[in-house]
Amino acid sequence: MSLLSKSPSPAADPRLAELTAWLQSTGIVDAASARPASEDASFRRYFRVDVLPALQAVHGATLVAMDAPPERENVPAFVKVDRLLGEAGVSVPAIVAENVERGFLLLSDLGTVTYLQALNPDSAATMYAEALSALVRIQQASRPGVLPPFDRAFMLRELAIFPEWYIGKHLGVTLNAAQQKDLDQVFEAILANCLAQPQVYMHRDYHSRNLMWMDADNPGILDFQDAVYGPITYDAASLLRDAYVAWDEELVLDWVIRYWQHARSAGLPVRKDFDDFYKDFEYMALQRHLKILGIFCRLNYRDGKSMYLGDLPTVLEYVRKTAGRYRELKPLVKLLDTLEGTAPQVGYTF
Repeated sequence: MSLLSKSPSPAADPRLAELTAWLQSTGIVDAASARPASEDASFRRYFRVDVLPALQAVHGATLVAMDAPPERENVPAFVKVDRLLGEAGVSVPAIVAENVERGFLLLSDLGTVTYLQALNPDSAATMYAEALSALVRIQQASRPGVLPPFDRAFMLRELAIFPEWYIGKHLGVTLNAAQQKDLDQVFEAILANCLAQPQVYMHRDYHSRNLMWMDADNPGILDFQDAVYGPITYDAASLLRDAYVAWDEELVLDWVIRYWQHARSAGLPVRKDFDDFYKDFEYMALQRHLKILGIFCRLNYRDGKSMYLGDLPTVLEYVRKTAGRYRELKPLVKLLDTLEGTAPQVGYTF
């Protein structure tokens, strides 16, 4: 998340006026001090506010107010998952005050430095080790029937964003019958793998922009309200095949191995053979990346958020490399070559 530069005026912003009045009523913060804290790909907004001097020993110098219009955002889900993750022993914002009906929350402040901002070749090993350790704790707390299932219908809805927004809108192409058949077969191969994986709690956006680098108890975890119950490799793939930062494949492979070893020692139901686990990891990452290609284009063309287009090349490279390594996924590389006029990529076939 990137910092906003201008504060909107409550007079021109009815939601902000209502939030300001609610903040004042809590008696915890100076509502007039509210300033934008970050921008989001959703309809949520965040404002950093100063805590009243008499209460700073309890709450710290600042808190963060969340404005989530209830007709567009699921605030009860945020509250539920926040408590689930807190019980799992990881760092999430404490809910200091809430008005769920109106979509307002006052949260503890996890700071201003994201993983994306703090990551560098010297810090990466420690930062990823701490993030993966936190992920294992979340997965150990998993119970079926608590969060919505990340099932076949859910995955298909996500995959459908790719042909609609990346192929159709961004590339301006309508697939012919043969191309559609090839894409459908690739989708089926992805779904078959992902649906066969063990199920755990799944953050769904466990990556460098949603993790905060703090003085202790890293990472601070944000944007977890869309959590579901789904494949065990999803969050590790989200973190280590990040759309916003890419690392050498050898480094990523080492981190994946370390996560797999940690998960096994913690009793999590990962595949016993690492080669099988790594295939699961790659197929899951591919499902996510195809969705992301569509979402980034949708954010640009529908929502006017053009900055996400700059991350398309990173995601496309992930897609091409992964699809090029597996025989049943290679039709996707061929399709992309045709649609984009790109030379074929060379890769290993398993």
